[in-house]
Amino acid sequence: MAKVHTPPVSQTRSFSTVFLIEMWERFGFYGMQVLMVTYMMKKLGFADTRANLVWGAAAALIYATPAIGGWIGDKLIGTRRTMITGAVVLALGYAMLWIPSNNPTLLYGALGVIVVGNGFFKPNAGNLVRKIYEGDDTRIDSAFTIYYMAVNVGSMLSMTATPWIRNYVGEHYGDAMGWHTAFGACAIGLVLGLGNYKLMSRTLSHIGSAPDEKPVDMKRALMVGVASIGMVFLSASILQSLLLAKAAVFIAGVVILGIFAHLIMGSQRSERAGLIAALVLTFQTIFFFIFYAQMATSLNLFAQKNVDLHFRVFGFELFTWIPEQFQNLNAIWIVLLSPVLVFAYNSLGRIGKDPSVAFKFALGFGAVAMGFFMYGLGAQSAVDGQVSSWTMVWGYGFYSLGELLVSGLGLAMIARFVPARMGGFMMGAYYVAVGISQYLGSMVANLASVPKQVTNPVESLPIYISLFNQLGLVGIGCTVLALGMLPLMNRLANSHAEARTAEA
Repeated sequence: MAKVHTPPVSQTRSFSTVFLIEMWERFGFYGMQVLMVTYMMKKLGFADTRANLVWGAAAALIYATPAIGGWIGDKLIGTRRTMITGAVVLALGYAMLWIPSNNPTLLYGALGVIVVGNGFFKPNAGNLVRKIYEGDDTRIDSAFTIYYMAVNVGSMLSMTATPWIRNYVGEHYGDAMGWHTAFGACAIGLVLGLGNYKLMSRTLSHIGSAPDEKPVDMKRALMVGVASIGMVFLSASILQSLLLAKAAVFIAGVVILGIFAHLIMGSQRSERAGLIAALVLTFQTIFFFIFYAQMATSLNLFAQKNVDLHFRVFGFELFTWIPEQFQNLNAIWIVLLSPVLVFAYNSLGRIGKDPSVAFKFALGFGAVAMGFFMYGLGAQSAVDGQVSSWTMVWGYGFYSLGELLVSGLGLAMIARFVPARMGGFMMGAYYVAVGISQYLGSMVANLASVPKQVTNPVESLPIYISLFNQLGLVGIGCTVLALGMLPLMNRLANSHAEARTAEA
């Protein structure tokens, strides 16, 4: 018998509940990320190459574990339950970073806990949005763009706050206390998100997977708990060994190809066009996230060494940046641009002219290329090896537009092309692909490694600009390839649409 829900809950209210907990979860994650590379260098004494690779490996694991978390949500303990479990585990991981110790082992353990928590949270939050708007392609694109804005509202708040907290507390209570209090703020963000969800959870009571509708299976829950503890220790071990990290990335690449091959071969004939389209777009996403990984690595270190921190408008100084806060420009631009894109998608959708996801991906690569070229342009007017803060503003502006067009629609692409029964698992597979590119991105960032003896900005500037110009050229190449594949992608999308119409 169908479950009766009284009173009915609107899609908007259900979406708002997921939107808000996602916002607070991202507050914690980006508040931690914005400081992590410089924390490893300044407090733990890591060289820039090691800090980049440790963070790249952590980011790879953080994005890869959702492949398992999506399956746990779909099949074992339920989408809603798994998402909330993830939020609790993430709060614990950030709380471990709150402990005033500069022992690298504690750092690796905390990152291991964060890896597991994100694996539980990320695919299931996205899958709930997909379930809320299932079958409505135009609204799915808009919903996921707004959902992506939630990510950036949370990150915008935390990437402004945590560097400031570090500096303020550091000045008054000591440098070590400043760093760890900033990480503690991330844990507090998760606690606020969980409290908010508790108040609004009724709006999601009818959304979820089959296990959500049944009492918790204690045997399954125990099995998940034991496996999670094992994953924490495995992740910490991988982070301590760069050789293990490289092997893990290689294995993940093989696994994702295996996942797609298995799903495509085991699918019904009518589903294959959609799955192949999802495969092609996922590989394009891998290339995009190599660019994206520069935000916490090469772009962050560039801001530390080669950017004038005084922000001036018409010659008047408005404020002074903290170097890590430049990463916040990504979030600010996305919050500003998201409503514009949603309006454009909806307006074009009403007249049947909404561009395909594949075309939006191509535009996104072009925007990213322009973003990286902006840094080279800014270097032309550098003073004593330092570029204007405005160079970062405009560079991040193009970069963020590209992110919205590619990453912002990556989840919508899964929702559109992948059958519902594979939704959680495919969300996870998508994040494995993102994880691979995070580690590859940290390797790319190391092409701009600055020797420790180089402290003069005039000497470090050409090292960074060389990398950014090369990334701009690669972005142009990706744009050309994406445009060249449009005819194939359009045929696959049409075949997928025809198959869905025939089933209706």
